[in-house]
Amino acid sequence: MAADTFASPDGMTLAPRLLFLAALLAPAAPHMAMAGEREVARMVSFGGACAGCELSGRKLVGARFIGANFAGAALVGSDLRTSRFIGSNFARADLSRADLSETGMAGANFARANLSGARLRGAELRGTNLAGANLSGADATGVEAQGGNFTRAVLGRTQLAGAQLLGALFTGVDARNASFRDAGLQAAVLTNGRFDGASFQGADLGQAILTGSSFAGADFRDADLGGAVIAGADLSRARGLTQGQLDEACADARTRPPGRLTVRACSGIRLFVRRSVPPPAPQSPPAPRHLVMAD
Repeated sequence: MAADTFASPDGMTLAPRLLFLAALLAPAAPHMAMAGEREVARMVSFGGACAGCELSGRKLVGARFIGANFAGAALVGSDLRTSRFIGSNFARADLSRADLSETGMAGANFARANLSGARLRGAELRGTNLAGANLSGADATGVEAQGGNFTRAVLGRTQLAGAQLLGALFTGVDARNASFRDAGLQAAVLTNGRFDGASFQGADLGQAILTGSSFAGADFRDADLGGAVIAGADLSRARGLTQGQLDEACADARTRPPGRLTVRACSGIRLFVRRSVPPPAPQSPPAPRHLVMAD
């Protein structure tokens, strides 16, 4: 069966080329949405292209997005808990206030997406591209984003407590008042960013690079700076730093420590900080006649 448009049970006509097979099967599947509801079938899969689609407020718990192109789509306030995003493109999509708790992402592109106020607690974002994304006020407590790209992202008041961010890129971010409490930031790149008022209490910053960033009012109590590179970092107004912590880090003449604390230069180390270039967005799949959701 084919159709260019499909009217959902609540009367909303969805974008062209969108086929709701799950809705058509509703009478035979008790877990499907009933008339008057906005819930979409729970175990559904999306593939193909639906750029700019309007799916705000939908219940898509456990959905699978495989090779799908949802660039610029609207999913404001949608329920996407435990969903999987595999090789899919959500660049510039609006997922503000959406619930992406416990989701899994692999090779997904969320560059310049709006995730402000979203919930990503416990999500797996390994290798996900979030360059330029807006995560202000988002709750990303406990996420696993090893190797994630947050270049130039907006992280104001973002909760990243307990997050695993090994080797993640935070170049040029605005992370004022963000929480990295107890986070694993080993070998992460936090260069040329604004971390004023951020909390790094208990965080592991071993081998991390903090070059050229500002940390006015940032809290470093009990943070591990073993082998961290703080060359050119402005720590003059940071809180909670001790001489012992700074002795474990590598600095240079441009480093500004707080108060009467001193820093040590690391001999034999040459630091090259390259401007991070976000990886290209994954190639969109060929646009099919329909986007299919299958139970």
